[in-house]
Amino acid sequence: MDFYVLTLFPDMVETAFKTSVIGRAVEEGILNVEAVNIRDYTNERHGKTDDYPYGGGAGMVMQAQPIYDAYKAVEADLGYKPRVLYMTPQGKPFTQADAKELAVEEGLVFICGHYEGIDERVIEEIVTDEYSIGDFVVTGGEMPAMLMMDAISRMIPGVLHNEDSAAYDSFGDGLLEAPQYTRPETWNGRKVPPILLSGDHAKVDAWRREMSLLRTLKRRPDLLEKAVISPKERRFLEEAANDEGDEADNGEG
Repeated sequence: MDFYVLTLFPDMVETAFKTSVIGRAVEEGILNVEAVNIRDYTNERHGKTDDYPYGGGAGMVMQAQPIYDAYKAVEADLGYKPRVLYMTPQGKPFTQADAKELAVEEGLVFICGHYEGIDERVIEEIVTDEYSIGDFVVTGGEMPAMLMMDAISRMIPGVLHNEDSAAYDSFGDGLLEAPQYTRPETWNGRKVPPILLSGDHAKVDAWRREMSLLRTLKRRPDLLEKAVISPKERRFLEEAANDEGDEADNGEG
């Protein structure tokens, strides 16, 4: 997978991908991350890449020309038209399903905006997908892009040495992950659930699935609408929800 990040701050991107699992994948040649400095492609003096918005208003807007020329250089390097992702609060909320879909691409280009955004005309010209990482605004697109790249990378074979890790991630099956424990067996008076010490893998898997369902019900019930759940599990959740309601009515919990 080739990641090309069009940015005003290439050091920010390059530094982030030198460590941990992603850094190892880059060293092993599974991932290639290229930070493309948009300022290198401006026709303006002194590396200027922004200007005042037409119609007035606060802030500055990134110009179309340097972004477009930076993209065309990447396209020429790749030899094909890649998907181009633009991070914006107006975009589609990025999900685990999107990470899986994008992970099959040969290469992806990320455009990182700043100030009041970028000229709409370059969005219309080259952007294929617009994504948001949440209903809030950050200073630039670099951090959202890096979050997306990390999530996408985990879906690429070879990035995680234990391929099962991604399968058990939260959202991997539409649910939140079950709680995890490690040594010591007792810490601060709190014990590891006995089922996890039983050695019975079938029972452990069943317990984790149950905990995953309950945790999703309590923390993110909206996810249950799209999660793949059996009729038996659906009944289990209905009973759990009713039990919680009864406790609330009794003033408990």
